[in-house]
Amino acid sequence: MHSVITSDGRVLAVEEYGVPSGVPVVYLHGTPMSRLARHPDDQMFIDLGIRLITYDRPGFGRSTPQPGRIVADAAEDVVTLADALGLSRFAVFGVSGGGPHALAAAAAYPHRISRVATLASLAPCDADGLEWTAGMTEGNQGSSVAARRGRDELTVRLTQAAESPLPLPERDLAVLGRPEIAAMVQPAMAEALAPGVSGWVDDVFALYGLPWGFSPRSVRVPAHLWHGELDELVPAAHSRWLADRIPGATLVTDAEGSHAGHFAATRDTLTWLLAS
Repeated sequence: MHSVITSDGRVLAVEEYGVPSGVPVVYLHGTPMSRLARHPDDQMFIDLGIRLITYDRPGFGRSTPQPGRIVADAAEDVVTLADALGLSRFAVFGVSGGGPHALAAAAAYPHRISRVATLASLAPCDADGLEWTAGMTEGNQGSSVAARRGRDELTVRLTQAAESPLPLPERDLAVLGRPEIAAMVQPAMAEALAPGVSGWVDDVFALYGLPWGFSPRSVRVPAHLWHGELDELVPAAHSRWLADRIPGATLVTDAEGSHAGHFAATRDTLTWLLAS
């Protein structure tokens, strides 16, 4: 683990996988997750010649909280850690709640970021013409309502969720129950919530309750979006909305894919990122 210090004195906890001299790819984890989250087959990164760099968003794991942060704030953190690691140009990709944060970095730093990819990304909560919660699980719909009512109500809800998680869709449970995936997810989740739920609250509030602070139309680097059509946590309509607005974006959908289906899409996504 690396500790990177931001300009305002915060700590970003950074982890690396794959080939130290490989092509740098910065990965932005889902919500709630930590820097330990990634595809469980670390050999994949070695085979592809990738230096995979992950980090805890503020308040998760070992990164300092940043109360009041919005999605756009992630861009500065991504470039700060890239500077600390000596990366002049690199690709970014994000999963689920990490998708908007990856797009934020791509929008703000097109001269540093070669390509951006998202897997099962959320659209902005104020997305014009999108029924944002349509098709979502009861748990995510409830979090959306709580976020719109304010941070205090959201804190109560997520504190309860940490103690008694709502059941996930069966398709996702089947994927997450695979031994190799469970062996990665469980410690990654435990690390994310080790300091408490404040980082989770900040992340969900930024995603579910606040404008992103940038427009998807401002993403001017090549963009690749993947989404499973059977996703009940973040419906595929979110990526379709994004793809319609990000100039030149490519959208790939999987008719049989659920939210956790993003694991199966990881190799193709990384291969696309390397094509720059």
